[in-house]
Amino acid sequence: MRSNPAYIAETDGIIVRVRPSYLAAQSDPEGGRWVWAYKVEIENRGERTVQLVARHWTITDARGRVEEVRGQGVVGEQPVIGPGDRYAYASGCPLGTPSGSMVGTYYFKDETGRDHEAAIPAFSLDVPDVRRVLN
Repeated sequence: MRSNPAYIAETDGIIVRVRPSYLAAQSDPEGGRWVWAYKVEIENRGERTVQLVARHWTITDARGRVEEVRGQGVVGEQPVIGPGDRYAYASGCPLGTPSGSMVGTYYFKDETGRDHEAAIPAFSLDVPDVRRVLN
């Protein structure tokens, strides 16, 4: 069994790792619906405690259609991540095409009230063993 690749970005001591995986059992290709899960790990290698307060995702399908998603926190939480600590969660994304990509930004406040942004690495959503199409 293949391990899903990790996509990694680091911004000012905040490391974001994302591992996407295709959910065949929840997808309906004949109905035009493909679903992916993605696991995210956020590691704070900085010197200050931070709280993840908001997120912004840009989701692009194989036809070039773009969806912007903005919201408070992640999966209903606004986690506080101390220096040396990690926070992980899982979420999902449906698409109307068999491939696409996601990229984004997390917004944090540190313990002094200062705002920080951390890049979410761009990652590919591809059905396994299907010919890849450039997005």
